[in-house]
Amino acid sequence: MLSKGVILVTIELGVILSIISVFLGILGYQLNRTNQQIKKQQIAKTEENMKVMAAKEDTYQDAKLEAQLNYISRGVDDIRIDLKANEKRINEMNEKIARIDESSKQAHKRIDKLEGGVIRG
Repeated sequence: MLSKGVILVTIELGVILSIISVFLGILGYQLNRTNQQIKKQQIAKTEENMKVMAAKEDTYQDAKLEAQLNYISRGVDDIRIDLKANEKRINEMNEKIARIDESSKQAHKRIDKLEGGVIRG
């Protein structure tokens, strides 16, 4: 049979191993929880970085669009200026045509008078 001392050592050894097992289990749980928190933080940082990158891209696209709109606006302004200049030239030409037409009518009247005098004469 085993002596009392050996049984006590066996019991003590079992209790110590049980305590060590519980301690290792708690450490493993804590380590796993810490790793999960780190992963969550990394995912959150990655998502935040993606949001920042998306915001930068949106800002770039907005700036590009605004620049294009400004370019188009300047083009429209230039077209308006050219259109006004063309309208002015057309009005001037219309006035010249009206004067030429009036002058032509007077010339025809004079020619008709001259022809009338030559034929009668």
